[in-house]
Amino acid sequence: MSRFLRASVLLLLLAACGGGSRQYAAPRQLDDACAIIRERPHYLRAMKATERRWGVPVHVQMAVIHQESKFIGNAQTPHRWALGVIPMGRQSTAYGYSQALNGTWEEYQASEGGRRAKRDDIGDATDFMGWYFTETTRKLGIPLDDAEAQYLAYHEGRTGYSNQSYLGKPWLVEVAAKVGARSEMYRGQLAYCR
Repeated sequence: MSRFLRASVLLLLLAACGGGSRQYAAPRQLDDACAIIRERPHYLRAMKATERRWGVPVHVQMAVIHQESKFIGNAQTPHRWALGVIPMGRQSTAYGYSQALNGTWEEYQASEGGRRAKRDDIGDATDFMGWYFTETTRKLGIPLDDAEAQYLAYHEGRTGYSNQSYLGKPWLVEVAAKVGARSEMYRGQLAYCR
């Protein structure tokens, strides 16, 4: 094989490896809801569809996605390491925009999403959140627009929330308060987007 052909094949392989990651990259201005939806208008379409179907406000969806994945479509939890060098798998099965766990995602697929639903698809991820939050409202009475309480139930699971497991985790209560504050910030910003 000639040098030119080898170099061309190598260049094509390198280009193929790096080409797909852009679709999962975070938007540039995560503190500006209007900038996020200007950069990624399909996010707003997905969230509006979820709001119509499930009643979960767009600003609540955005705040939870920001906390869970920073809008990175293929986000995963970090690896665990033995002796600092041997990879032992990920900390959990959480994946995608919504950081849904395997078991909960499979429950959603069986109930609402269908087998083709993917956690790294913004439409499927927001629909999952709508389904989960609506079930939380039905079972626990948490309003759909209460981002802070919905986040606690999302993070701890409904049983954990009912048992108030979050009270033993001051860091989580603080994170949930930040989710609530971000939700209000996004709500205010979205009211003035063009």
